[in-house]
Parts: sequence; C-alpha cells; structure tokens
Amino acid sequence: MKLTHGGDWAGYQQEYGGLPLDFSANVSPLGLPEGVREAVIGALAQASRYPDPLCRDLCRALAERHGVHPEQVLCGNGAADLLFRLALALRPRRALVTAPTFAEYEQALLAAGCEAQRHFLRREEGFAVTEAFLDRITPEMDVVFLCEPNNPTGRTTDRALLQKIAGRCGSCGALLVVDECFNEFLDEPEAHTLLSELGPHLLILKAFTKWYAMAGIRLGYCLGSPSLLAEMARCGQPWGVSSLAQAAGMQALREDAYSERLRRLIREQRPLLAEGLRGLGCQVFPGEASYLLFYHKDFQLAQKLRPKGILLRDCSNYPGLGAGWYRSAVRTGEENQALLRSMGEVL
Repeated sequence: MKLTHGGDWAGYQQEYGGLPLDFSANVSPLGLPEGVREAVIGALAQASRYPDPLCRDLCRALAERHGVHPEQVLCGNGAADLLFRLALALRPRRALVTAPTFAEYEQALLAAGCEAQRHFLRREEGFAVTEAFLDRITPEMDVVFLCEPNNPTGRTTDRALLQKIAGRCGSCGALLVVDECFNEFLDEPEAHTLLSELGPHLLILKAFTKWYAMAGIRLGYCLGSPSLLAEMARCGQPWGVSSLAQAAGMQALREDAYSERLRRLIREQRPLLAEGLRGLGCQVFPGEASYLLFYHKDFQLAQKLRPKGILLRDCSNYPGLGAGWYRSAVRTGEENQALLRSMGEVL
C-alpha cells in the first residue's frame, strides 16, 4: 500500500531494519518536550478509566490561551480527525480547495459525498493565493479550505486578502476553514492568525502534532461557533482523545522555554537549508514554515536517498505538482548538513 503522506518510518524500518533520518514529516526536530513525556507517564496511573469525553480541562486551558469561550473549542484525535467530523457534520455539496495543499481536505470531503473543486496555484506566481481565488467563492460553495501556511509550499496568504476571503465566504454563506496547524512556525504567528475574525462562518484548525513533536500522541483542536462544534462532536467516537493525550496537551501549553528554542532554531536553519539546496541545483520556493518545497530535475532523488538512511517527501502525488517536486523538513543544523551531504553524493 502506497501511503499518501511522508513520515513512514515503520515502512523504512521493515525494509532496512533501522530508523531513518526523517525529513519527510514536518515535526519539531527538538523532539517531545521532557515535561510532556513526564506528563504522559504520570497519566498512566489513570489509564484504566475512560478519558473525559469533553476534554474539559484542556478546552478551558485552550480557551484561555486564545481568548475564547470553552464552548468555542473542540479537541480531536489530531486535526485529521476533526476534518472528517466536519465533513460528516456539514454534509456539504460543493467545496473549494487549493492545489497543491494538504490531502486530507479532499479525502474527508469525498468520504462525505462532497464535490471538491480545485483552485490551482501557479508556479510562476510562487504558488501564492491571489485575488483570483475570490472569484471561485460563489453562493454554490458550502465550504472553502485554506492552509495557512500552506502545505507543501510553506507560503502564507497576504492578511488583507485573507480578510477579503473571509468576507466573501460570509456574504456567500460558505464556511471558511483555515488550517493553522503550522502557524506557530511563522516568524510572527500572532500577526497572521485569523483568530480575531472568529465567527459563524469561520473555523480554525490547530494541532499539537508538529510544534511539540506529538505526532504519535495524536492531539488537535479547532476553534469555531458552539453550534457547529457541537454537531462535529456528535459525528465521531465519544472518547476521541485519550487521557494520555489530554495530559500531554495540558503540559505542552506550559512549555514556553521549549517554544522559544524551537522558534529560534527554525528561524536560523530555514534560510541556511534553502541556501544549501540552491547550491545543489534545486529551485527552492520561499517557505515561511518548518519545511521547504523545491524542484530538482532528478525524479528519483527521494528513492536514491532512502538507502542512505534519509526520508525525503516526494511531492509527485500532490495535485498541481508532479515529478521532480520534493518537500524537506527543516531540522537541526547537523541534520540539515547530513541531508545536503547525502544529496551531493547522489546527484
């Protein structure tokens, strides 16, 4: 079975017997915070009980963090879980997504019988969302998806245009879903979030997965209208977030020193990795998050790096891209240099 995403360390381990240096998944290179690890271990004492199905403590903590009411917060088994809940709750007929972008939007929509229409982002425009996107938002659209910053391009949309998009969705009666799961990796995350625009026609997706390296724990959440979130809650299993994940989330919100270290690391290493990739003949796009999209004429680059113990995200299965497109996570300086050395050997 060919997986849609990167991060298939288990497939690599089965093939080679060891673990790879994984640039195909965009999780924090600092690893799980020690405080979070200890919180998960501590929560094991209560693992014989069902978890709180309403995630009361975590929702209150997230509401306080974002300045909203707890009823405007819904937690899930990762952001992907919430996407499928949303599709089942809305049962939309038509939806608009960009291309290339995160695959789960279309997967969730198709599972709910929705027609997903693609707005293709143009290479010559740096894969940026432009004013042309506004023309695609019509009263026939039930829901519109935007990934900010976009995955795999790492680009954000100009804030003024984002507000226009939100206004157009409101006037057309469409729900705007803004995926901010990589927002924390931006140099100025607070300057780009649409949290201040939160209302009946806006849903914001967030996750602990990438920033806190909690991909295996699975914890995401969304912010939106209480009525929509209540319907989404009914469209999934009652115990969607384990007690271990809830404990991990509560502790993660206290990891300020970890967050400062990570932001400094990404800000420092992103341009250095981009420069190194360009030196190897890659066309690198100006990503703003913890990953970089690039093109190289060697269509077998990811396959050549695999025996060397490195996983790179082959982006040929993204609609709007194709052979020769790759995405690399930004990791530590030592790890990034290992990637560049291995690429130099195989190119």
